[in-house]
Amino acid sequence: MTFKEKVYKVVETIPKGSVLTYKEVARKIGSPRAFRAVGNVLNKNVDPNVPCHRVIRSDGKIGGYRDGHDFKVVRLRAEGYAC
Repeated sequence: MTFKEKVYKVVETIPKGSVLTYKEVARKIGSPRAFRAVGNVLNKNVDPNVPCHRVIRSDGKIGGYRDGHDFKVVRLRAEGYAC
């Protein structure tokens, strides 16, 4: 399984209204120091089945999103996440 596939597999399990950090995703795939690589993978995602908007920064800030920060906030709020 490729690094990208591992990232997507973890991110696909995040339930609506919940989030993980980039660091938590990296740890779950067995690469705890690869949190920036996780972010790079998710930034390139075009598959709507991978809810990459549910991954945030370790400091609690929303972080980047391919479709823009504001859209990420809208999607998270629509799912019940208080940001």
